[in-house]
Amino acid sequence: MLKTQQDTGITMAKLPIIIDTDPGQDDALAILLALASPEFEVLGITAVAGNVPLALTEKNARKICELAGKPETKVFAGAVRPMVRSLVTAEHVHGRTGLDGPVLPEPTMPLQSQYGVDFIIETLMNRPAGTVTLCTLGPLTNLALAIVKEPRIASRIKRIVAMGGGFFEGGNITPAAEFNIYVDPHAARICLSSDIPFTLIPLDCTHQALTSAKRVARFRAMKNKSGPASADLLEFFERFDEQKYGTDGGPLHDPCVMAWLLRPELFTSREVNVAVECESDLTMGMTVVDWWRVTDRKPNATVCRGINAEGFFDLLSERIETLA
Repeated sequence: MLKTQQDTGITMAKLPIIIDTDPGQDDALAILLALASPEFEVLGITAVAGNVPLALTEKNARKICELAGKPETKVFAGAVRPMVRSLVTAEHVHGRTGLDGPVLPEPTMPLQSQYGVDFIIETLMNRPAGTVTLCTLGPLTNLALAIVKEPRIASRIKRIVAMGGGFFEGGNITPAAEFNIYVDPHAARICLSSDIPFTLIPLDCTHQALTSAKRVARFRAMKNKSGPASADLLEFFERFDEQKYGTDGGPLHDPCVMAWLLRPELFTSREVNVAVECESDLTMGMTVVDWWRVTDRKPNATVCRGINAEGFFDLLSERIETLA
């Protein structure tokens, strides 16, 4: 059984985080994990266009907060499109709503009136430098726009932990590119070039975390609302990758971001340089990872390549089971 600071009686400072997201079933599981983890202080959730358009991602983020029993969580709408390119979405994976699977009620909690990019800037400028972590689960548009608008925030971010990219594993939206980076490669380049401590969790890592039938059944058996809803989300989401890869279950990408912060020992990683291709039509959005350090490019990211999948799913299921 995993223990939390509440179990041990030890009082620990919470880690302030902002979740930047484009829900997405796997984003939903990541949000549930964050809201179920007492180690985090979720300052707010900023929605971005990605898996589906912004009008749906901001609504989906609020649906998940209410599912978790956390309607007090502040949700903000951010960028409606990438910085340079036209928006590419992924309804073929996530369904028309982005959260196809369970039937979730329309949210009653309000969408905050402040623009999500401005919320990121204001929060980072008002909080002590080096204390706030950005958990990015979708295209990096909101964060890049914030850096461009107020460059001083770059030195104030504790760390960016991002799901995105791929190297030996290749891409999942093109042969070369992973979806989150492909949607807004220019934003990813800005963030990776800003001297901000950066952890990248690519497909090479997440493709080892498969939602097998046994793992999904664990969520299905939970007595709260979040568990069975998670099972519905996973069963819809995994159908695409099961057919694509021929596996028992599909990769569960975004919750790895929260898991890395909660249990970094579950992951293996290396400090390397990551560059993003923004010019070539053939390899647009490719993350060029110097894993073998064959160039003299300075390392700018901690790149994860391995994960203890059993430990990851233990953490995810045990935390989600605690939700009301």
